[in-house]
Amino acid sequence: MSENGPRIVVGVDGSPGSRAALRWALRYAEQTGGEITGVLAWAPPNFTEPAPMPPLMSDDELRMRAEKGLREIVDEVTAALPTSVPIRREVVRGHAAGVLLVQVKHADLLVVGSRGHGGFVGALLGSVSRHCVTHAPCTVVVVRPPAQ
Repeated sequence: MSENGPRIVVGVDGSPGSRAALRWALRYAEQTGGEITGVLAWAPPNFTEPAPMPPLMSDDELRMRAEKGLREIVDEVTAALPTSVPIRREVVRGHAAGVLLVQVKHADLLVVGSRGHGGFVGALLGSVSRHCVTHAPCTVVVVRPPAQ
């Protein structure tokens, strides 16, 4: 725990679950004097089936798009839930689960949505949240999105 309160890492990918996780973390940090790092992992697309290739973006373009996406998500959530909680934004290349596990090495809490983009509809946990719950060195909170 930092001098000011818990260090909280939040996995953010734009999914309803990650937005709910960020809202939960903001409320928790507000109550505990914590600080938040919102983390968005990105990776170049992986084409496994033969198909017409779309034009590829450079790594710089993909990273800039990820940074813009994270900024917009955090701004949208904090506009709806005004707070004075400090929020750092980290955009990291790599698979989401691995990136989050590296980011929480010095954190007190990891907050993730129950499911991100993709996966099986109806699954209680997605692959990233399941991996984090199983391997994180800190407490993990998994937040389900509000019912649609």
